[in-house]
Amino acid sequence: MSDIAQSKPFVAVYAGAPSGQGYEMFREQLCRGFCRMDIEPSKQDRIDCRTVYTTVSPVTLARPTGLSGRFMRTREILSDGHDDLLLFSAVRGPVQVTQGQQAITLSQGQMCLAEMNEVVAVALREDNEFTTARIPRSSVLQLSPHAENKLCEVLGHDPALRTMLEQYTKLCIDVAPSLDAVGQQRAAQHLIDLTGLLLGAAGDSAELATRRGYSPARFDLLKADVLKNLHRHDLTIDRVARAHGLSPRRAQRFFAQSGTTFTEFVLAQRLSLAHRLLSDPRFRHRKITDIAHSAGFGDLSYFNREFRRRFGDTPTAIRREPF
Repeated sequence: MSDIAQSKPFVAVYAGAPSGQGYEMFREQLCRGFCRMDIEPSKQDRIDCRTVYTTVSPVTLARPTGLSGRFMRTREILSDGHDDLLLFSAVRGPVQVTQGQQAITLSQGQMCLAEMNEVVAVALREDNEFTTARIPRSSVLQLSPHAENKLCEVLGHDPALRTMLEQYTKLCIDVAPSLDAVGQQRAAQHLIDLTGLLLGAAGDSAELATRRGYSPARFDLLKADVLKNLHRHDLTIDRVARAHGLSPRRAQRFFAQSGTTFTEFVLAQRLSLAHRLLSDPRFRHRKITDIAHSAGFGDLSYFNREFRRRFGDTPTAIRREPF
């Protein structure tokens, strides 16, 4: 993800009884039409959920939160012919997934695989939270031909890989809509490759998935962490590497392979952030010193010098430009 600029994914909210015009519109247009699933209460006789949807073609991601909602692929809906695979990840457990006559309860951090051409259900309650990735079956089987043997069981013996896939899924839900078509395709491929590795890709497939998906996804997560913490004056390669279970040397290598260094990347992003703040009329009341500090600069002289070198003008001149 070369330019991680925040944007709003599609959000659907429903709170109320499973009846009436509002419910039917929510159920038919969103649940059955977009998600290819039905919904009913998981607690008492009321649905209460907010779901964030992100499509990173050909992968669709969903993150529901709330008090009550049971999402289902019923026998009636199975007639639509969709056979994608569903990867459920328990952000906060317990999360119960049912596939046919099998049921599995996921604890926090655990994942399981289900398929859309069989009856499947997952329950949202006030004590849990999960994400769902809908991935084309053929894409997964190309990397992991025996993936279907792992349906409805706890996946992966590598907790670091599970954590990375969970973090990358969250990143895609938050920022993928702001990427261009090429960026979205790459993000989707990274998700598919990480899923293939989780499901046991081996040999040439594992090597391909690692080179094409695992390493780029890990670098995306490193960059996202940097962007989230630009305001911190203690933002160092050591801190970022440690947060991702890497040595500083290995983390630095990711930046070097992209043609830059950690220090250069941080400086460029801080300058870009300061420029955006200075150019935004909503922040016109803020002092330039305050904006520089917010972007992570502790030395105003250094900020002014690097800003002019990057943009060819002073922060004051940029602020004077018409909006």
